[in-house]
This record gives sequence, structure tokens and C-alpha cells, in this order.
Amino acid sequence: MVSVAVIGGGPAGLMAAEALSESGHRVDLYEAMPSVGRKFLLAGKGGLNLTHSQPLPSFLDRYGLARSRLQPWIESFGPEQLRQWARQLGVETFVGSSGRVFPTDFKAAPLLRGWLRRLRGAGVNVLVRQHWTGWNPAGELTMEGPQGPHSIRPAAVVLALGGGSWARLGSTGAWVPWLQARGVEVAPLRPANCGFEVAWSDHFRERFAGHALKSVVATFGDCSQQGEFVVTETGVEGSLIYALSAGMRDHIEATSAPAVLTLDLAPDFSRERLLKELSRPRGSNTVAKHLRNRAHLDGVKAGLLREVLEPAEMADCPRLVETIKALRLPLTATRPLDEAISSAGGVRLDQLDDGLMIRAVPGVFCAGEMLDWEAPTGGYLLTACFATGRAAGLGAARWMDQSIGPT
Repeated sequence: MVSVAVIGGGPAGLMAAEALSESGHRVDLYEAMPSVGRKFLLAGKGGLNLTHSQPLPSFLDRYGLARSRLQPWIESFGPEQLRQWARQLGVETFVGSSGRVFPTDFKAAPLLRGWLRRLRGAGVNVLVRQHWTGWNPAGELTMEGPQGPHSIRPAAVVLALGGGSWARLGSTGAWVPWLQARGVEVAPLRPANCGFEVAWSDHFRERFAGHALKSVVATFGDCSQQGEFVVTETGVEGSLIYALSAGMRDHIEATSAPAVLTLDLAPDFSRERLLKELSRPRGSNTVAKHLRNRAHLDGVKAGLLREVLEPAEMADCPRLVETIKALRLPLTATRPLDEAISSAGGVRLDQLDDGLMIRAVPGVFCAGEMLDWEAPTGGYLLTACFATGRAAGLGAARWMDQSIGPT
């Protein structure tokens, strides 16, 4: 029986393998790490956010410029199908208060274990510590494994190699030049859902690194969102920063100038109310105590005000109020790609047919984060990886059936 090779054992690769095996094809899945699904397990460490419950049109909007291309694949295997699929593996899910969907036990490991049992039961052959290293002159895939280098010639290939973040878990981006050498256009890999650098003073860094700013509204350009983020030694990171990261990254890249993030530190207070409260006589109270008593601002929020205002400005009530409601925080650079939650860039979607086959390399399909799309955290990343993995597996199965007949 002729086999299909799936290169990469993350969610996209595993889903491609499942679709192929369900279509009656023999599948060899190659994973570079000692076990599959390592980034998937890490993503689930704080509670696996599998997908999101918002209506599909709004859900699809989170993919930005890639929306129309991803739409048919996500419509075929989107949030509802993904929850049903998990249920078939014995994992129930629920919708959290934010609309995010989680397994009832919040864990990724039981889902992955059940999935691997089903795949192995269906005949999927999982081979670990197998590094793909490109193609040789004969057109074979070259591999490096525990027994040394070797080559394989599968009937079709699904590449699900991830992007360029978290290299220690297998997403190294090493595949980029190999595909480019075959005439495939690849958009540069860039950090997505990433942290940013800020030129903190030594005092602020030492005092507040690791502290969270909660219940703030962040604005960049036309985008505003309420949430929280964390001060780090080098800058800022966290869910609220990730939600706006694409626009801020693009601004820095395009202008070589800082992206200025505007923060409302007291969204529950109007300017008028703040001015009234902070204009009250503070008597013997310090400015810090006055801020805490009248505006509920202390800790890192108060520290951030002192970071951007001189002492005389802290005593200027109108100036203080304006800064509380619209603090301007210059972000000088993104943090390195390897630290990012995910990556943007990859194989350009116009290089692929509707079955996710690379037009320039017949019989080779791509899926997951190695494709040129990005999305915020919140279940959107995993959903698109599952959906494109399934689409690539089904595309490869159709191509196999048309090319060489059923296997």
C-alpha cells in the first residue's frame, strides 16, 4: 500500500493524518520532537482554549486579510464541529464568560491521549525524532533520524511544520528556504500575539516587573479593547497587548518609529468625575494616597503615572486627569519571534489550490501555522490549525485517488 507522509505532529498535522486515514489511506506521520503535540500541550497548561463561541461571521473577521481564503475551510470544520469532534474523543467542552471554549477539565493532555489512541487504532504510523531536511536531487524527502540520514518517497506529502515561534518545541521555520528553492513564495515569518519593548526607567522596572495592569482600556489606531496585561523587565505582554499586536507591529516595521499605545487607566471614571474627585483638597494625604482614595489608582497604575509624569505634572490636576484617561506608552520594538505566541507570514495562500496543495509542487500540501495568516488568541489560532489540517488531509486524499486510485 502506498503511503502518504505527514510532516509535523501538531494539531494541523494530526488532523491531516486523521482525515487521510478516514479516507482509507495509509499514513506515516513524522515528528521532529521526541513526542507529538508539544506546543499544543503547552498551550493547554493554563487551560486549553480550544475555540470560541461567537457567531461564525464575527469569528471569521478575526482572521483579517486572510478571512475569505480561510472561510471555506473553517466553515467545513469550525467551532461547532471542533466541539463535536472533542466530544467523540470523550472530552466535553463549555463556554466561558468571555465566550472562549474550554474542555471541562481545562486540560489538553486527555484530549491528546484520546486522539493518539484513535489515530494509532486507525493505522496511523507515528515516527518521532524524525527531522525533515528538504528534498534531494531525485525528488525524495530527506530525513534525519536516530539511525542517521535517509530518504522517503511518499505518494503525497502534507507539511504541517508550524511557524517560527517556540523553536524549542519544534517550530523552527527551517523549512522556508527549502520551499523557496522549489519556487514557492513565502512571506517572511514575523512575531504575532507578541510582547513589545518599552524603555522603562530602572526604578519602574525593578519595582513593577511582573505586575499586572487590570481593567484598563488600550487603544491603537481605530482599535480599542478592555482587559489586562503584564509589565515585564523589557516592556509589556499579555492578552490585551496580543489583541492589538498586529497593528502595532506593522506600524513599527513600516515607520521604524515607536507604536504609541494609549491607555485609559480608569475606564469606570469619566474625565469630569476624575477632575471633580482629584480636585478635592487632599490635606495631609500624599499624592499616592489621594489617587488611591479618590480614583482607586495605586500600585502599578500609580507607578506608571509617575513613570511618564514629572512631580509638578502629578500635582497639576487637569494634566493628571488627562494622563489617567489617555496615557501614551511608546512601544519601541516587538520582542523576538521565538518568544511570540504565534507567527505571521508563511506560505502565501495564493500559492495553494482549494485543497491546500502547492501549485508549484504537485502532491505537496500545507496546513496550519506555516500558512500566511494570523489571528488573535482566544481559540482562533487552534481552530484554523485544525480546519486547515483537515482540509489539507482531505485535499491530499482526493489528489491521491485521482492520481493513482484508492490505496
